[in-house]
Amino acid sequence: MAGLKLSFNFVVVLYHVFMATCFCYSDNNMFPSSDEIQKLLNSLNKPPVKSIKSLDGDIIDCVHISRQPAFDHPLLKNHTIKVRPNYHPTWINMMNASKDRHSSSSVTQLWHSNGKCPKRTIPIRRTKKEDVLRANSFRSYGKKKSTSVAQPSSIDVELDVSRRYEFAYAYTRGEFYATIATLNLWNPRIQESNEYSLAQIWIIGGDLDTIEAGWQVDPELYGDTNTRLFIYWTSDGFQRKGCFNLECSGFIQISNKIALGATMSPTSVIYGSQHDITIIILKDVESGDWLMVLNDEIIGYWPSELFSQLSGDQSASLIEWGGAVANSEAHGHHTTTQMGSGRLPNQGYKNASYIKNIEIVDTSYTLGTPDVNLVMERGCYEILTGINDDDDWGRYIYFGGPGLNSNCP
Repeated sequence: MAGLKLSFNFVVVLYHVFMATCFCYSDNNMFPSSDEIQKLLNSLNKPPVKSIKSLDGDIIDCVHISRQPAFDHPLLKNHTIKVRPNYHPTWINMMNASKDRHSSSSVTQLWHSNGKCPKRTIPIRRTKKEDVLRANSFRSYGKKKSTSVAQPSSIDVELDVSRRYEFAYAYTRGEFYATIATLNLWNPRIQESNEYSLAQIWIIGGDLDTIEAGWQVDPELYGDTNTRLFIYWTSDGFQRKGCFNLECSGFIQISNKIALGATMSPTSVIYGSQHDITIIILKDVESGDWLMVLNDEIIGYWPSELFSQLSGDQSASLIEWGGAVANSEAHGHHTTTQMGSGRLPNQGYKNASYIKNIEIVDTSYTLGTPDVNLVMERGCYEILTGINDDDDWGRYIYFGGPGLNSNCP
């Protein structure tokens, strides 16, 4: 690339290509013994107070809140659980006061039809042996790719040549303590078992710390093509620290109603009913923790201790909203794995996938509508944006696409 002048947008794209979702890093232990697998399962699957069989085959374990995986983290051994945030800004109350902000009241998780977890417990999707064996290596289960753009000369960078990562997202830069957005819920088609499709919010601090939340369809991670709620975090640029959901110690869950990694239902239908979820990622300014809120339920928080560039009173420097897919280019061409609804954004409501009510909170805790820039894979997965202050959409994006087509060979 000598002599090539990189635009800011190209740099942002490179950031994502190198930090894209993959569940492998260099690991000599590709074929672990049964004892090693069982040891991992024992560390992830804590003794439940109660277990619930979900309609999709998942087992949801109701684990006492103090026995959750988070407290295996050496920095959290003496942590006191914060059942409510220290700082609760007044604008967050609109989540309760304005139910017309989202149409997600009908969205639930499949396991709810067979029971609920008692108070002082949290629901955890049980990890099975086959979940671990689907990962590219034993140690990589539940993790993203071991790459970084910031310091490529000082770390072991391994590119995943088996698949290409493609994006359609909006971004804004500055100093932020929170973002809010309502994500349209779909069940995109996945062609190959090592591909995925997702819609999410990214919170990024510097070149090491990242927080993510949204929905995903990921056969390699979950063993099916259901639409599932997920979170992710890393504190070392996707090297070894961090994971999806509760697949490692770190994120502290306090909700007994929502299971991370569990199937969301129903999903939206072309020309039919539309369903969405509203997500808030918010810094508790007093503790430095980052909270995750789904609709009006506080799911839990990422403790400040996990991070170096999002810790304390440090703000996020980059926020993004949109979609991503992994394209394996099977058979030598692009696959038909869909992003969002599988329709291009110019087809609009009830066709294309949307994220609406996109808002940010600055370091003075002022809620505002961001100016955004767009990144896309033209022809394959695209994005458009607008502002509509006449209804509850505010800043919005339509994004997605079908993958393989005449404009996406």
